[in-house]
Amino acid sequence: MTYLYFFSNSSLTLRVVEYLSNHPYWPLQTITVVHQIDGWIVQVKFRYPLSITEEGDFRAYLQEMGGPVKPSARLQRALQSLEVGYSPVEVMRFHQVAIVSHGRPDCKEIKEFRRQFVKGLGYCPETLS
Repeated sequence: MTYLYFFSNSSLTLRVVEYLSNHPYWPLQTITVVHQIDGWIVQVKFRYPLSITEEGDFRAYLQEMGGPVKPSARLQRALQSLEVGYSPVEVMRFHQVAIVSHGRPDCKEIKEFRRQFVKGLGYCPETLS
């Protein structure tokens, strides 16, 4: 099962990643976090489907934080490249997409990306709040 959602800022994105970290028994395969100018895209892939109750709870949580998104052609190609084994750095160079995290949920990567981005800009845009 794959879920692809848009979140308006990094705080919401971090909450979703923390939520997944708090469910270690779920069959999580990968989580991919992508930063875009207008927000964040999070793709969650499970090795096999969640139970009906778990899926309902998970979808409700995602809907509370953000909304489902249809990926652009560029993002779709980037996500497919990650799936077939290209490294996030290779995908970023080739597809010009900012892959912040890929693999196991990791809030540290997202926080570090946010810190470095804000430091480089000299201010904090709304999407990084």
